[in-house]
This record gives sequence, C-alpha cells and structure tokens, in this order.
Amino acid sequence: MPINILMPALSPTMEKGNLAKWLKKEGDRVKPGDVIAEIETDKATMEYEAVDEGTLAKIVVPEGAADVPVNQLIAVMAAEGEDVKAAASSAGKSAPAPASGAKPASASPPAAPPPPAAAPTPAALPARAATAAAAPNKADAAAPRTNGHGRIFASPLARRLARDAGVDIARVAGSGPHGRVIARDIEAAKTGGVALRAPAGMPAPLPVQAPSDDKIRALFEAGSYDLVPHDNMRRIIARRLVEAKQTIPHFYLTINCTIDKLLAAREDINTVARKDKDGKPAWKISVNDFVIKAMALALMRVPEANVTWTEGGMLKHKHADVGVAVAIPGGLMTPVVRHAETKTLIEISNEMKDLAARARNRRLKPEEYQGGSTAISNLGMYGVHEFAAVINPPHATILAVGAGEQRPIVRNGKVEIATQMTVTLSTDHRAVDGALGAELLDAFRTFIENPVGMVV
Repeated sequence: MPINILMPALSPTMEKGNLAKWLKKEGDRVKPGDVIAEIETDKATMEYEAVDEGTLAKIVVPEGAADVPVNQLIAVMAAEGEDVKAAASSAGKSAPAPASGAKPASASPPAAPPPPAAAPTPAALPARAATAAAAPNKADAAAPRTNGHGRIFASPLARRLARDAGVDIARVAGSGPHGRVIARDIEAAKTGGVALRAPAGMPAPLPVQAPSDDKIRALFEAGSYDLVPHDNMRRIIARRLVEAKQTIPHFYLTINCTIDKLLAAREDINTVARKDKDGKPAWKISVNDFVIKAMALALMRVPEANVTWTEGGMLKHKHADVGVAVAIPGGLMTPVVRHAETKTLIEISNEMKDLAARARNRRLKPEEYQGGSTAISNLGMYGVHEFAAVINPPHATILAVGAGEQRPIVRNGKVEIATQMTVTLSTDHRAVDGALGAELLDAFRTFIENPVGMVV
C-alpha cells in the first residue's frame, strides 16, 4: 500500500501551511528521520521529517504552494518493495486538489489571501481586534454552517477530535474561515470554554456585532488609505488577543522598583567579562536578563502564583518557565526560557540572544515558544514609562516593564534622586487574586532591588 504524506499540524494554532521547499525529489529514497520538506506556519519555518521508509513516488503539492490545509495530501511514498509507478498513479485517485495560490517560497511571511469582505484599513487598526472577533450572525448562532446539502463545515481533524470526545459537532460554533469548525473549537467545547449552539427550535442569544468592514471604510475618504491584507501571523495574533480579553478576567497591579543597585551590579558583571580571540566580551548582561531571573525566583518564592487555570483544576508548576515577548516583522513571538530559576544571569542572557535571533528569522521550534508559566513584555528600551500587557494563554500572569528613569523620591524625610522602573502585573483573576498578585510583585521587587539575591 502506498504511504500518504499529509500536511502536518506543526503548532496548535496551525490550520494551513505554506510548502516552502521540497528537500527530496521524486524517486529519492527516504528513511525515518530524513528531512523531506520545509513548511511555513503562522509562527515559523520548520523542517518536516519522514516517519516511514520508502521511495518518494509523487509530489502532489508543488514547492511554493500557499495556504495548504492541514491533513491535505502533499505527497505519496512507495513502501519498501512496492512498485513506485503504481504508488505514484494512486495519488491522483485519492488526493484532493492542491491548494490554489501557489507561489515561490520566500524568506518573508506570505501574505494571506484577501478575505471575502474588504479588510479594515490601517486607519482603523484600533478596531481590528474587535473586527477579527466579530460574532456570527443570528442564523449562524441558531444553526451550524453547512454546504447547502446538510454537511457541516469542519476540518478533518476537528471531526476526529469531536468523534473521540463524544462532542456533537453540529452544535459547535466554528471560529475558522466562514464559520468552519476547527480543532481548537472542539477542544474549547470539551472544556466548556465555548458555548455550544442552541438545539433546533430553541432561541439563541443575540450576538454582539462589531462594525462591518464596509461601515469602517465609510468613515474615511476613498483613496485616503491603502488596504494591506493581514498575513497569517497577524490574524492569529488578533484572534488570540481577542480570545484572551474575552475569556480571561484581567486584573492589574503596578509598583515602582528602584534599580540603582541593579545597574551597578550589571556594570560590574559586564566589566569582568572575559574576551574571546576577537576581543569581544563573552557576555553582556541586560536589565531584561535581571527581570527574567527576578520573575522566575519570585514565582518560586510565591508558588501559589506559578499556576495555570483550567476548568478541571489548577495546574501548579514545579519550575518557572518564563516567556519573553520578542518583536519580529509583522508581529511578535514569545520564546520561553525553561527552568529560569535554575539558570545564571549569563546563561539566561546567552539563551535569550539565541532565542530572539531565531524568532526574528522564524526558526523557533514549537516547544521553544509554547507553554510557559508566565511572560514578560519589556518596552522600556522604547522609552515607555508604564503600560499593561494582555495575558498570553495559558499563562496566568504577564509582567509589563517600563523604562528605568531618574525620579525624585522621599527617603528618610529627604528628597533624593533614584533610578526607578515601573512594572505592571496583569493577572488572570480566576487563578491569581489581588493579594496573591501583590505578594508576587513584592517578591519580584525584593530581588530587583537587591540583585545579589539572584546570585547566591
């Protein structure tokens, strides 16, 4: 029997991928572990490894094809001892048509095809998140999307997950393109994180409607803007931010930290850095490295805050895995420093440099940006004084870090100048209450203001 090679789901949010490059050609021998193709997801360009042995008989989806759905047939392999020509001829009988819109692969993220309705303009960016999360209309809320012949619009993976979980897919509200039910809708239905459709005959609640694209465009003079279609990464970011704000009850706590001792310690550590053969220092610690370490140690000191909320119970983490927001062209990624509480400042610094560089080149592996128990977003280098960040699920907290500034403070009844940094902790109030969040911030400030505590 020929072996079908399908477009893999390389991340939890992946629905489609771009087949950037074939590394094997028809007729090549393939062994388990061989890298046969490069796939572009919404987050990164990743290598696709073979799991079977045989001969690549036919490439169904050509190199450069864009928006290939997960689980679509992309190639056929002849098993050991099987006739290659026979395996190749079987591809056309069982394969769905390759995704349209094939284009040459490029290093930059491919632009998503224009949506059926005109997309919001750049001038309407504040409304983008709301538009991306626009609820289905009344007909959608009362009845599932079908193709006109009674068939539910759903991905193959969603159908299998629904069948395994005993979920009635006809009652699941789809969040994919045109109301299509996708894998995350089934997962949300299993945990109660999404409302099921009302059974036939039962009135459905009226959804909240965001302004349509046409209404937004009507606010601006024709020709006064350029329409830039969203790419896959921007769509995923918009959707996840809307989901986070709609499903997580955010609670905010803000404090000031005096960082004069930290700045002095940072200078001392960098001064004694050994030089390589080119005269470059072996390390250069940043303020952000101290912040990562201090947050990790604070979570260990206040373990009740090192948690993740699930409907079935609280996940209490044994280590502090700290995600760090990294700006990349077209969006951001949050690579995770695992077991940050056990690593030295130099280890954290070197690891973050590597993760940030590969994030900007879209070369992170899923396990390098998924999960984590908290996150840090630092805009201090841009001169931002103070801000509040949106929690990145499944985290229960995120720390927003502002710029270090010289400010007047009162100490022992006298006005003095000190370097202060304002930080704001956003918490999932279901998991971290106000008093617990304050305790976590107090522990964080203790380490930041007394950096020697991070190295003993």
